[in-house]
Amino acid sequence: MSRRQFSVPVRSEPGPPDDTGCPILHVDMDAFYASASLLSRPDLRGQPVIIGGSGRSVVLSATYEARAFGVTSAMPMSQARRLCPHAVVIPPDHRRYAAISDAIMATFATFTDQVEPLSLDEAFLDVSGAVRRLGPPAQIGQIVRDTIADEQGITCSVGVAATKFVAKLASGLAKPDGLLVVPHDETVVFLHQLPVGAIWGVGERTEEHLHRLGLRAVADLAHTPVETLQRALGDAAGRTLHDLAWGRDPRPVERQREEKSIGADETFSYDVDDPAVVHRELLRLSDRTAARARSAGMSGRTVSIKVRFADFTTVTRAKTLRGHTDVSREIHATAVELFDRLGLQRVRIRLVGVRLEGLAPSSGTPIQATLDERDRGWREADRAVDRASARFGAGSVRPASLMPEDGSGSQDGQPDLS
Repeated sequence: MSRRQFSVPVRSEPGPPDDTGCPILHVDMDAFYASASLLSRPDLRGQPVIIGGSGRSVVLSATYEARAFGVTSAMPMSQARRLCPHAVVIPPDHRRYAAISDAIMATFATFTDQVEPLSLDEAFLDVSGAVRRLGPPAQIGQIVRDTIADEQGITCSVGVAATKFVAKLASGLAKPDGLLVVPHDETVVFLHQLPVGAIWGVGERTEEHLHRLGLRAVADLAHTPVETLQRALGDAAGRTLHDLAWGRDPRPVERQREEKSIGADETFSYDVDDPAVVHRELLRLSDRTAARARSAGMSGRTVSIKVRFADFTTVTRAKTLRGHTDVSREIHATAVELFDRLGLQRVRIRLVGVRLEGLAPSSGTPIQATLDERDRGWREADRAVDRASARFGAGSVRPASLMPEDGSGSQDGQPDLS
């Protein structure tokens, strides 16, 4: 049975689902490779499309319109063509997929530093530390979905739950382009309505074995003595499946071990062509990037910017500094220099981003002071801001140029990123 054919379990509780105690999000792009390929072929949207090569190659991805004919990933292309002879076949573009994946993971990092990528197009996020700043988990999940759709032009589905296992299961049930919350107190009832094939790690062979034992629903699995499952499946597999059937999954979200870069970007609420607005946004993003670097105990030697125009054309520019830095002012000055070098005149801009690359631990990296920097200057000021933010919340202290004239939390119609 395809995992996309499972029905969403019926809730026994009235009202909207309560996401209290559900800090884990599983975010999964919808038909990622197909969706990314169609960015340059919008005329094919809504049609059956297969991403793959010729000859004896296999299907990399397919649109949901092609999947309706039985086309699945890893299927031989010859078989896919027989199932859906009228589908349009597009060769894969792995460089594009990697670039979009990098942008998606960078977006995740703007919500939380607890991100565990599973592949190019999916990741777990632990948003426990972002609730105070961004709202409850389900709201954060929706913001993530909106941001990915707006910035990348593709959709994703999000599962919100108390554990990684249930969150991943929920995102699959929410597809395509949906969000599903499994309340903590309803986890067991939710799971027990599903077939055993829905459990993460149960492949076709294990599913057939469980069926031979008379175990078809997760509830059957849960109420089978663990010793019986261990005799049938092995000690580790039997114990794991029994625990999952009861919603027990203690694994934490494990953040990516090595960060190659730290950064942030923002899509304007309307296209802008005023350099002053862009400079101000670069300051906001530089502050955020530097703060994240200091929080991670890292400093970088290369500053890069990304500029996306109204037609979605994107350019990047980078500059390597004399030494490593984690100072907001230096990152911002470099970002502005890179932007001004582009020489843009009344060109409408959709998105800008700032990144700090060439990272190394700050504790073991000498940070080059500029000739005009006092012994106690901008670096100490940044750390004072960090301490204030930790005590009073992000945005409690910010550069004067980012303060709105009307006293609200945003400026120029842009969201407050502090």
